[in-house]
Amino acid sequence: MRHWISLLLSGLLFLQAASLRADQPAQPGFVYLDQVLKGAQYDARYYSGDNFVGTRIDGYESGRIILTQPAAKALAEVESDLSLSGQELKIFDGYRPQRAVEHFKRWAADLNDTRTQASYYPQMKKTELFKDGYIAQHSGHSRGSTVDLTLIDSKTGKELDMGSRFDFFGPISHHGSSLITVQQTRNRETLRSAMQRHGFEPYANEWWHYTLKQEPYPQTYFDFPLK
Repeated sequence: MRHWISLLLSGLLFLQAASLRADQPAQPGFVYLDQVLKGAQYDARYYSGDNFVGTRIDGYESGRIILTQPAAKALAEVESDLSLSGQELKIFDGYRPQRAVEHFKRWAADLNDTRTQASYYPQMKKTELFKDGYIAQHSGHSRGSTVDLTLIDSKTGKELDMGSRFDFFGPISHHGSSLITVQQTRNRETLRSAMQRHGFEPYANEWWHYTLKQEPYPQTYFDFPLK
C-alpha cells in the first residue's frame, strides 16, 4: 500500500513540476511579469490591436508580458517603492520579438496606411518616424530588459495624467516637454525617479519607456513569440 501511495505522490509532484515548467517563457532567463509583480495592471496593446499600427502585431500570441529575470526583479522593487505612496504600475509592453519590429517597419513604409494618424501622430508624417527615433531597425525591447509603463492611483484605479497617451509620437511625449502642465510633469517625474532609483534609464523621446542599465543581453535581439 505504501508503495502505491509513494508512486501516486511522486506522480503528482511530477505533474505539478511539469505544469510549473510549462508556465515559463520559451527562452531561459525570462519570466512572466504577472508571476513577479503583486499588484500591477496590464494593457498589452500590441496584442489587443489598440496601438499605432491598428492591429495585433506579429509575435504577440498572448496578452502576457515578459521581461528578463533581472529586469523583472528590479521592476518588483519599483512596485514596492511606489506602493508606499499609494501608486501602482500599469504595464503596456516588455519583451518584443524582432518579428514585431519588422511589422512596425513594414507599417512605417506603407505611406498609404494613415488610419491611426489622428490618434497617434497627428502632427507628424510617417516618413519622419524613423528619422525622429520613434521607429527603429532594432528595438531595445527585443533584448528583453525594456518596459513601457505608467502609474495608477491605488485608490481610484485610474492612470495618472502624463500629458500624452502611451505611444503618442511627438514632442509632447518627450521628457522635459514644455507642452504639459506642472502636475503632468510631476507625475512623469514620480515615475522616472522610481525607475532610476532601481537601475532603469529613461528614453528621452518617450516618457513611458525604460531600460535596465545592467541588462543581461545587451547585444542579443530575441525573436521567440509571446505565448
